[in-house]
Amino acid sequence: FNLQLWNNYFHLAVAFITQDSLQLENFSHAKYNKIQNKYGDMRRLIGFAIRDMWYKLGQNKICFIPGMVGPILEMTLIPEVELRKATIPIFFDMMLCEYQRTGEFKKFENEIILKLDHEVEGGRGDEQYMQLFESILTECACQYPGIFSLVENFVSLVKGLLEKLLDYRTVMNDESKDNRMSCTVNLL
Repeated sequence: FNLQLWNNYFHLAVAFITQDSLQLENFSHAKYNKIQNKYGDMRRLIGFAIRDMWYKLGQNKICFIPGMVGPILEMTLIPEVELRKATIPIFFDMMLCEYQRTGEFKKFENEIILKLDHEVEGGRGDEQYMQLFESILTECACQYPGIFSLVENFVSLVKGLLEKLLDYRTVMNDESKDNRMSCTVNLL
């Protein structure tokens, strides 16, 4: 097992699908349709490949926690529903790997909270993501009653943080200083 090779693969693949020139939702409707018809959405294809390769790591997955949490988060925040549905379960697998090794998933939890703040501040994330995140992780956890309550608490924590971060991002353009201050206090 060559850790550096796999690490390079994942980082390169995430860098590819998150590059600005592939963010189709930022294009005009005509340009979006033209690219979709000619090439399809390459992000989805590469995202599915990342997912498949993640599950092939077997016992070596633990080597990528917490280091790959940020890149995987960045990928799951791309506003493409099928990509999100296919890749958000990687988070549960990361949690499960760390839990099986240490009895908790604090490294994963700390990393995702840290990275989520950075990504939402950078303009990523939306209400739909929050709902998919909650439903997918809760559904995955149902199969593991031993950690269900831990996952449920984690999902609740992340959902609350994401709500506050999205509110904060929205009010930063608001003229009212009271709204901005209130939102800042809530976030803190």
